[in-house]
Amino acid sequence: MSTASPEELRRLFLFEDLDEEKLGWLSQYGTVGEYPADGVVCAQGDPAEFLYVLLDGEMVMSQNVRGHQVEINRTDRPGTYGGAVQAYLGDKIEQRYQHTLRATRPARVFVLPARKFAMAVRKWFPMGAHLLAGVFFGMTTTRQLVDQRERLTALGTITAGLTHELNNPAAAAARASAELGDRLLGAQRTLADLAAQGVDCTHLSALVSLRPALPAPPSGRRSPLDVSDAEDELGDWLEEHGVGEAWDLAPGLVAAGIGTEQAEDVARAAGDHLPAAMRWLAEVMEVAQLQAEISDAMGRITALLDSARQYSQLDRAAYQRVDLRELLDSTLTMLKRKFGPDVTVKVDYDESLPPVPVYAAELNQVWTNLIVNALQAMQGEGTLTVRTARENDHALVEIGDTGVGIPEEDRDRIFTPFFTTKPVGQGTGLGLDISWRIVVGRHGGAIKVDSLPGDTRFQVLLPLTEPDA
Repeated sequence: MSTASPEELRRLFLFEDLDEEKLGWLSQYGTVGEYPADGVVCAQGDPAEFLYVLLDGEMVMSQNVRGHQVEINRTDRPGTYGGAVQAYLGDKIEQRYQHTLRATRPARVFVLPARKFAMAVRKWFPMGAHLLAGVFFGMTTTRQLVDQRERLTALGTITAGLTHELNNPAAAAARASAELGDRLLGAQRTLADLAAQGVDCTHLSALVSLRPALPAPPSGRRSPLDVSDAEDELGDWLEEHGVGEAWDLAPGLVAAGIGTEQAEDVARAAGDHLPAAMRWLAEVMEVAQLQAEISDAMGRITALLDSARQYSQLDRAAYQRVDLRELLDSTLTMLKRKFGPDVTVKVDYDESLPPVPVYAAELNQVWTNLIVNALQAMQGEGTLTVRTARENDHALVEIGDTGVGIPEEDRDRIFTPFFTTKPVGQGTGLGLDISWRIVVGRHGGAIKVDSLPGDTRFQVLLPLTEPDA
């Protein structure tokens, strides 16, 4: 290897402010390496032994993320550096290359041993070295603490939403259960009254056998006008047949699917005891409705718990192939309380998209961050769009909103740790940073944003194939 002259080093922006003595020192201890096109300058994970500074040619910086090489930067600007850039920290952390440098065309690179670089920084810029070390360790500690807080905040949001969603069906089930006992006792008493009035066993058997034969309540939603007409018709029929409190009985019977045709069947089975038989039937039908309400409430609770389990992935392996639609639907269910009456949710799923190998629970945190940000941007009014599609060998998930948009000057910084456009105390600036690390760092994917006022779209790309072992 040859050496670089002080004059050549002075032309680099990295060294342009150094005096002759320092440039001479660098020239003495550094060498010049020549790398062919596609030659590896340093490899990620190897011991960080040298600082590399581009003299001429072109280099690309990349990181290996789960078997995928993700390009971080490509440059032909002399003075660009990489390699052991944190050597000034000394032995406080394990010094390994955090990236791979590769020449994309023949390149000349100034190579300085890491120990010499560390000594120069600490000797020439002692205050700067302390500040850099403090910033590094301070940022690392702060990121860990705020990262944990961000995850706990997200968990609290989901827990509050789940509690709210569970409260409604649980309250409905409790109310129906409390009424069910009274209605059952009432139906039993009415049946006993019929027997006491002298209704023979044949008629009682006909009445009891008639209940299962009655049609189920209408499955379609009837208009208020249709319901009102049906109640009027049945109420008139009951009055004509001497049934007391006809207008009190009619609404419940109509809601249970009873009309004049079914009332005629009851009249034939009850004989001369139609009023008591109709009251018994009304109570039995109300029992059936309460049972249906309890069943529906428990079904909703089960569905919510299934969504929570799907969201948390507690019963699944950490890394596996999953249907992205299930993850997105479970997240939407968990966040339903946050939507508000003026937010419309539209989903557009590609049915042909195959299961994707992912860390499902971590991706659910990404969807949570993106959807919550979209809802905040819309300020309670607008359209949230969730879309999936296939883009070459990647799965695409797009979260769109009709909010105010992201200012152009902020778009390049939104994935930067601690950057936030929210007022002080209302955002940590780590939500999108965490999302970026999960998508890019954990899955070897990509995350990007397109934004205009009224049309902001975050796009997440995930590899469809598992990385090589």
